[in-house]
Amino acid sequence: MALKKRLKVEAGFSMSSMTDIIFLLLLFFIMASTMSSPNDIKIDLPQSKASSSTRSVVAKVSIDKNGKFFIAKGTAKPQQIAPEMLESYIMDIVAQDSTTYIALHADQQIAYKEVVRVLDIANQHKLKLVVATKAFGK
Repeated sequence: MALKKRLKVEAGFSMSSMTDIIFLLLLFFIMASTMSSPNDIKIDLPQSKASSSTRSVVAKVSIDKNGKFFIAKGTAKPQQIAPEMLESYIMDIVAQDSTTYIALHADQQIAYKEVVRVLDIANQHKLKLVVATKAFGK
């Protein structure tokens, strides 16, 4: 009498590979979110219909609604400076790399003379300046 061996095939799904992928994605998003530097200065930018952007910004000059000046090099954290020191800070940054732009982020509530101060510095030294705005309708 020949007995047949029964091969039992069990259908199953291993969750270990799925959890590995989920943890890797979680780790990636945590690392990516900590590397981005959000703007710590609350500035209400004026609106514009133009939608152009520059990618090579050396210095970012920000003026908040209280008239305080902040300057940041590249993606570094902005630091507050005195208005009298603004020109020397900009020239120090531009001396390192003069081929790119300076971005001006000015709150729409500030006095126009503060914006003109930065525009005058850029004009005196023949620097490329971009005035930042928020998109129309946002």
